[in-house]
Amino acid sequence: MTIAPSATDVAAITPDLTETAAAAAVATADMATAEMASSDASEVDLAALTRPDFPLLSQIACLGQPLIYLDYAATSQKPRQVLEALQHYYGHDNANVHRGAHQLSARATEGFEHARDKVATFVGAFSAREIVYTRNASEAINLVARTWGEANLRPGDEVLLSVMEHHSNLVPWQLLAARTGCVLRHAGLTDSGELDLADWRSKLTERTRLVSLVHVSNTLGCLNPIAELAPLVHAAGALLLVDACQSLPHQRVNVAELGCDFLVGSSHKFCGPTGMGFLWAREALLEAMPPFLGGGEMIQDVGLDTSTWADLPHKFEAGTPAIGEAIGMGAAIDYLQAIGMDRIHAWEQRLTRQLFARLQAIEGLTILGPTPEQQPDRAALAAFSVEGLHANDIAALLDSAGICIRSGHHCTQPLHRHYGLSGTARASLGFTTTLEEIDRFAEELESTIGFLREHS
Repeated sequence: MTIAPSATDVAAITPDLTETAAAAAVATADMATAEMASSDASEVDLAALTRPDFPLLSQIACLGQPLIYLDYAATSQKPRQVLEALQHYYGHDNANVHRGAHQLSARATEGFEHARDKVATFVGAFSAREIVYTRNASEAINLVARTWGEANLRPGDEVLLSVMEHHSNLVPWQLLAARTGCVLRHAGLTDSGELDLADWRSKLTERTRLVSLVHVSNTLGCLNPIAELAPLVHAAGALLLVDACQSLPHQRVNVAELGCDFLVGSSHKFCGPTGMGFLWAREALLEAMPPFLGGGEMIQDVGLDTSTWADLPHKFEAGTPAIGEAIGMGAAIDYLQAIGMDRIHAWEQRLTRQLFARLQAIEGLTILGPTPEQQPDRAALAAFSVEGLHANDIAALLDSAGICIRSGHHCTQPLHRHYGLSGTARASLGFTTTLEEIDRFAEELESTIGFLREHS
């Protein structure tokens, strides 16, 4: 059974559908939703319901093996609804947005801005004016660093990060520190691979101006208690930025509940196209921040020597945007919300328990981060090392069996150095992952480890 868009979105994405076809598509969505609603969230096999929507997952890999994709933390696969939204835009509505009086431009603008509304709803924003389109989460963090950071940070001011951060939440602040003289501080980890809250509190001082934390680590899999930390950040007079790339695809995220001031995400992590992301920020902050890039679209009036800026959020969106990708991101959000983020999270918790049970039984294998018993809401991934073996060798042999995992430092080199590792292998799951795929992965991994040990 497949997940289809609502009646409103069927009409928006495919206005040339006949009434009969549109009604059939909506009926499919209603049937899927009803089937999921009839069972407890933890009992719903989302893989069985959704895999028919993902054409890539049906392909046969090398040596006739079925493809098993376990690299969702790097990027997600795309359902046909997203692919069709992209095809429809380029095939029917392709035009530049905000700049034309003709019907194609009007339809493109409507789809582009409707997608912004969907992002706002997805993260619980107060207004679509608070959603700034970017190329990805990395650009969104750089936007904050180059605008808010340069306008507000002075020598001696501190930015508090953590050892577990993705490079995208380290390098922009390093560049900012070189420009402004601000100081970077980094909270450590507990023995279980979670944020050391005592160390974090000790480094949050009256000099702290910004705290920037990952919501879910792409390597440790731990879920940081953002809602608990936010009041402490604000009591210290600082602002809080959250990197939500690894939480948005897997659980419900609401900026009001988190209590953050900035939040960033990437479309390609949650079933949307690449080259599209967003920044959410409190409207008052965005109003006070200077523009990020200059050019067309972000201006109100241009003279030869001075210019004035467009209203939010367009002040931060210079040039022709990724229109089709924004519409595709909106379709991805429709797809996830039709399933239900709580149901996705419940199914992935079951997958995670199975993954850990199988990996923990393998001799010489060490998983980074907390176990599902230590942190039930942790991410559905496992980054691991195997004594005496290189992660790249493990990943290459698994690939020959049709199993796609990640190997390397996962853009967390400081974290790997903390553990004395140059890299790890990582299996990361999505709601289309099956229990059978986890079992086959574990079996092939054991065989791979045995082969490499025998021939090393």
